[in-house]
Amino acid sequence: MDPSALQSPELQNFLNQEKERAMINEMVGKLTSSCWDKCITGTPGSKFSSSEANCLTNCAQRYMEMSLTIVKRFQNMQ
Repeated sequence: MDPSALQSPELQNFLNQEKERAMINEMVGKLTSSCWDKCITGTPGSKFSSSEANCLTNCAQRYMEMSLTIVKRFQNMQ
């Protein structure tokens, strides 16, 4: 492989997109695990109870808001 190909803008763009996908997948996994453990206390049936659904919604919203707050703080530090 030509070493200059490693510096191509297309490759760098592809790598950045893959990093973003990996970060999103990791965040979704953490969100799912955290909110599931917090909100689903019994054996789940065919659908969530209204309290479980509300808890999952609120948990996911708080998780996303906190993640955005952290990202913004890191951006402001640079």
